[in-house]
Amino acid sequence: MPERVELKTREQMRVMARAGVIVERALAAASAAAVAGATTRDVDAAAAAVIADAGATSNFLGYHGFPATACVSVNEEIVHGIPGDRVLEAGDVVSIDCGAIVDGWHGDSARTLIVGEPLAQADVDLVEGTRRALWAGIAALATAKRLEDVAAAIEDETERAGLHPLVGYVGHGIGTAMHQPPEVMNYRTRGRLAKVRPGLCVAIEPMNVIGTSESEVLADDWTVVSADGSRGAHWEHSIAVHDDGIWVLTAADGGAEGLREFGVSPVPLA
Repeated sequence: MPERVELKTREQMRVMARAGVIVERALAAASAAAVAGATTRDVDAAAAAVIADAGATSNFLGYHGFPATACVSVNEEIVHGIPGDRVLEAGDVVSIDCGAIVDGWHGDSARTLIVGEPLAQADVDLVEGTRRALWAGIAALATAKRLEDVAAAIEDETERAGLHPLVGYVGHGIGTAMHQPPEVMNYRTRGRLAKVRPGLCVAIEPMNVIGTSESEVLADDWTVVSADGSRGAHWEHSIAVHDDGIWVLTAADGGAEGLREFGVSPVPLA
């Protein structure tokens, strides 16, 4: 029996948007801290300070024992990297993922950057191709009947960039919990996925690699690395579907800038 999807009211979506904008600011601060010579713990601290100053709560810290506010994943680490003493170097590809809770409602977002000047064009193409895959998926959500339309759009953009999706890791519903039904696939699969209807809130998050789609989990039981050591990227936004359109909850502009290149305009929740 399919799991029940939690549908939100507009007022609840507005609270999620408050959490989402805090996450956006936390990611901006963490990205600014991701410079050569900084540690991944420094990056995490920058995100934590923004969330604390806003009076929000981290939804990563303590989640199944996770010990930090943000996941900071470097190069072959694709997702769920634990911040620590690793020193960032020029040319590193760094993915930062964090979230916040406001009045019981969650926001979740991620982005990938290159520290300083890129070492190879392939790294630039990885980061940009994954970013475009995210926005292609969000744009598809605006007219999708079911979430397989979103998965198809993400896969098409990933293939266009010459990248490979991380197999076994997906997006998710979000609301009163950070992770809840339905799953949001990053590639086509057999079977029907959830209907897209007003009240649905999802986190879309393509995770792509330059090389193999296969991965391994390190001994820390968190950090996911590519099986062949190739570099990966991760982009994510939380999005609300309402009666009049979609609104990206983790972007202050509702996703207007990112959606523009796909010919879609977000519709405010007001």
